Amino acid sequence: MTGQKIRTTQTDGATARAVRQKFCKVKRPSHVYNDSVGTGADPAFSPGKDQTTMRNLLTTAFVLALTGVAAPLALAQDKDKDGFTPLFNGKDFTGWQTIVAGKDTDPAKVWAIKDGVIQTIGTSNGYFYTDKSYKNFVLRYDWMYPQEQPKNSSMNSGLLLHIQGQHKVWPKCIEAQGRLMDHGKVFALGGAKASDVKFNADAHKTAVKPQGEWNTTEVTAKSDGTIIVKINGIEVASCKSDLVEGPFGFQAEGAYIHFKNIRLKSLD
Repeated sequence: MTGQKIRTTQTDGATARAVRQKFCKVKRPSHVYNDSVGTGADPAFSPGKDQTTMRNLLTTAFVLALTGVAAPLALAQDKDKDGFTPLFNGKDFTGWQTIVAGKDTDPAKVWAIKDGVIQTIGTSNGYFYTDKSYKNFVLRYDWMYPQEQPKNSSMNSGLLLHIQGQHKVWPKCIEAQGRLMDHGKVFALGGAKASDVKFNADAHKTAVKPQGEWNTTEVTAKSDGTIIVKINGIEVASCKSDLVEGPFGFQAEGAYIHFKNIRLKSLD
């Protein structure tokens, strides 16, 4: 994600014993068993062995929780084989915010989530963007323009990178064009600066799939300001930006477009 380092610590024997003494005192109900032979012990229950096993399991659980060892294990399970972490849960906008043009515009009439896909269903301008700020990363996402489109649709959208300042339509940022005809082309918005801008139209023509088919875009945003855009594994655009960090978002710009499998890998 953002290169956060999760600290883990080793626990020595004394610490484990202290944790066990504090949390693992097991009160033994008299009707279950008694340590004394011949006083109603359950023959299927081995007090010494089973009690020790129970205490060891509880001790391990508490030590893992207290030292944070369990956290990186959970994070590792969320990553795919290429090291990418999903940012969209397929159900709702948890981890994301929305902004739309017009104070009376309802975001629910601009976007809908169905079958793990974010669908732009309205024609109002706006974007949904990450709660968090990101720097030095690779972003992958799948996108598709469905056959059904609003009248006079230009099939336009975009990825807004390194958003700065107050959110508005449109913010200071670097945009990787999302329009079907020149998807990936990079330019600056709202006073941002981009240099050494390159767009390979022939590569774009080879890479992009037609309307109605899913594409995968990969954007590498390095800490030195370098931005590289690939479509379906083929590099189509690049630039050098004066911006290197910020939230990112996806535009609604008068067309119906679908997004899914939004995932990120930190380069730190």
